[in-house]
Amino acid sequence: MLKYIIRRLFMLIPVLIGVSILTFSLIHLIPGDPARSMLGEKATEAQLESLREELGLNDPYIVQYGRFLGNIVQGDLGESIQSKENIAEQLLYKLPATVELTIFAMILAIIVGVLAGVIAAVKQYSWFDNISMTGALFGVSLPIFWLGLMMIWLFSVVFNILPPSGRLTSGMELTTITNFYLLDSLLTGNWATFKDAFSHLLMPGLALGTIPMAIIARMTRSSMLEVMRQDYIRTANAKGLRTRFVVFQHALKNAFLPVLTVIGLQFGLLLGGAVLTETIFSWPGIGRYVYLAVLGRDYPVVQSTILIVATIFVLVNLITDILYKYFDPRIRFD
Repeated sequence: MLKYIIRRLFMLIPVLIGVSILTFSLIHLIPGDPARSMLGEKATEAQLESLREELGLNDPYIVQYGRFLGNIVQGDLGESIQSKENIAEQLLYKLPATVELTIFAMILAIIVGVLAGVIAAVKQYSWFDNISMTGALFGVSLPIFWLGLMMIWLFSVVFNILPPSGRLTSGMELTTITNFYLLDSLLTGNWATFKDAFSHLLMPGLALGTIPMAIIARMTRSSMLEVMRQDYIRTANAKGLRTRFVVFQHALKNAFLPVLTVIGLQFGLLLGGAVLTETIFSWPGIGRYVYLAVLGRDYPVVQSTILIVATIFVLVNLITDILYKYFDPRIRFD
């Protein structure tokens, strides 16, 4: 197991180099001029040329990439072209916001998706099976931006029970320790702030978790139906074991491997793909951070953030592979 983990961590190096090359190349192919974006349309050509020289934008592609890679190796993510802020410091604030949102969305997706899939499989062709799978189809098909706007209109405008945007109500006191607001409010015993942070998390978390919830439900149902037809399940039922015990202790554990794969992939995708959700709900995470950076042609921000997200994605996949061993002891890591 240890050798497998070390080998996978070493494999992370070429993956990240490939991601850095691809990201660096694509961001430089985007139409637009960072100098023009910073100085505005009324800037003279001399001013633009001076800024390009200062930022190193006139250097050859390979020189710019080498400088970027050298800084990354030293742990220096650089500064934002637009705001001149240190990117690492910004990510220390914005990354926990996205991770908190992603974890909350995945918890909702796993609980609802797995339960719906299990019940739908056990009660195949019942009214619950038809309704839940139809709902899952709608969940996969609904655009997040439309769902988010409808949720804001319904829960914030019509019923006025949830805040429409942001991460915390202005004026609320919070002592930040980890920048995970729910965790920080619990650690400091600030229950008013915990309630406020949780209410801000509900709508974006539900909107972001809708698609993985639907995918998990459909995958769980499909995997459970396959396992429920196996001989050992029929044997367990013939022995008179309780249905709940057979379903959750025998069937679900053996059916969970493909579901676990989907959960790992969806977690990584949500972490890097929360741009629409964070933009609609004004959530101060890395998705919105990258979106604004792309609009402003802020090359260092986009490159550094995508590299960090890619690292987390690979580590999540590694954790998923390790969890396979728990659900299926027959798996060996060579």
